[in-house]
Amino acid sequence: MDAIETRMKALINQEYDVIKQRLPRDEALGIFRERGESYKQRLIEEMPDEQSLGLYFHQEYVDMCRGPHVPNTRFLKHFRLTKLSGAYWRGDARNAQLQRIYGTAWADRKALKSHLKRLEEAEKRDHRRLGRQLGLFHFQEEAPGAVFWHPDGWKVLQTLIAYMRHRQQNSGYVEVNTPDMMDRGLWETSGHWQNYQEHMFTTQTEDGRSLALKPMNCPGSVLLFRHGLKSYRDLPIRMGEFGKVHRYEPSGALHGLLRVRHFTQDDAHIYCTPEQMNDECRQVVALVLDIYREFGFEDVRLKLSTRPENRMGSEAVWDRLENALTASLETMGLNYQLNPGEGAFYGPKLEFVLRDAIGRDWQCGTLQVDMNLPERFGLDYVDEQGQRQRPVMLHRALFGSLERFLGILIEHHAGKLPAWLAPQQAVVMSITEPQADYANTLAETLCGAEIRAKADVRNEKIGYKIREQTLQRIPFLLIVGSREAAECKVTLRHRDGTDLGTLPVDEAIMLLAEHSRAPDIDAQRREQASRLERLRAPTPAVETPA
Repeated sequence: MDAIETRMKALINQEYDVIKQRLPRDEALGIFRERGESYKQRLIEEMPDEQSLGLYFHQEYVDMCRGPHVPNTRFLKHFRLTKLSGAYWRGDARNAQLQRIYGTAWADRKALKSHLKRLEEAEKRDHRRLGRQLGLFHFQEEAPGAVFWHPDGWKVLQTLIAYMRHRQQNSGYVEVNTPDMMDRGLWETSGHWQNYQEHMFTTQTEDGRSLALKPMNCPGSVLLFRHGLKSYRDLPIRMGEFGKVHRYEPSGALHGLLRVRHFTQDDAHIYCTPEQMNDECRQVVALVLDIYREFGFEDVRLKLSTRPENRMGSEAVWDRLENALTASLETMGLNYQLNPGEGAFYGPKLEFVLRDAIGRDWQCGTLQVDMNLPERFGLDYVDEQGQRQRPVMLHRALFGSLERFLGILIEHHAGKLPAWLAPQQAVVMSITEPQADYANTLAETLCGAEIRAKADVRNEKIGYKIREQTLQRIPFLLIVGSREAAECKVTLRHRDGTDLGTLPVDEAIMLLAEHSRAPDIDAQRREQASRLERLRAPTPAVETPA
């Protein structure tokens, strides 16, 4: 790439103008045919409705692009080519393989240097590299876009689900599960067959029945709601599901945990009356922001997308739905970015964008109002007057794809997951062989206290063990030598190098237990303990008047 950069610098230093022209389609096609650029010819041929096309002229080079481009090459002096990769034409592995060159350009040298430093840090935090290093997961050609979870990685994913399950239970959700494969007729009713089929995995039974693996959980939830008569007294109904969804993504778009074909979606669907919608929206926003904070994301941006030009529903209904979302944010004193016209055709939506430790933005959670599915599936409930009414349907995804969220989380924390989420929370290391039994017994004791722990009794120097286990991002390192074994104590150290001192075993267990439980579960256990204490407390005597 050095030779390419050298040539680019020479061209940039010429400071020539980049000229845009709109040309008739046939003339543009002729230019690329004459230049022998078959791929651009094919692009034009696939756009039969375009009467004219935008071309950019760089001296003798001609580019076809929507743009905009810089007006002169003098604006490109601060650039760097970053990497090469193979890419299939149109992202399809059946097509020819091309070479993609990545680069970045900035207004000044300082901004470029800062960006390159962020790229370097991002490379260190790459969840694919850390996933292999920490033994969490891997990918194979035999299952493109699907994750092979190793025991430690599976623990993390299941801990994530358990945490979310507790939070939802405490917030009045019921957990459901719907089939992974359903009939074509369902997907035609929902509209997915007509509008999303190219991303669906389909099959046919021997009797000619077409089935599809679900790309989304929503239609299954709708069928659950429709099963049996619903009254206004039943609402709101908050259905949560950790559903496996399957979406075909081009092979060139797959990227570790961040872009897969088979993943777990933490969907919830809330069915409520129009009068309940404001409160439901506020509760969702509060829950989402609180959970993001628990995972270390303090900088969360909210984007409200409102009615597009082509939409279903009356203006009055859109007013009510948009006002409910707006009111939920303003009542809570939250700032948000308004995106007029960017909502879905079936309702406005709220997006939650997380900023990670190195300044990257990730769109994760959504709160989407849906007028489409209740209408398509004829959902209703009986109101106080005995009349049938359409419920308001809210789609809520907090993590979105759990796999993707975990990838983001690994990169945000550089693999140093919060202690309660770490697959191994503690490791007990013996200094010499005589302490092996003590180390093994202590590890078993920790496991009995619901702390994920293991023993490292290899015949290696303690410094080597400490370094190796620190690289494995294990939060707590417990060191036992002859003195600790004799006194039933342990020397405790955090993975960041902090020395927590030498403690009696029971004190060490209490300290680890405090840091190793999920935040909501810890609070729940304290509340349960408090309730038990109140139940055990003697009933005060009632004085009888004389």
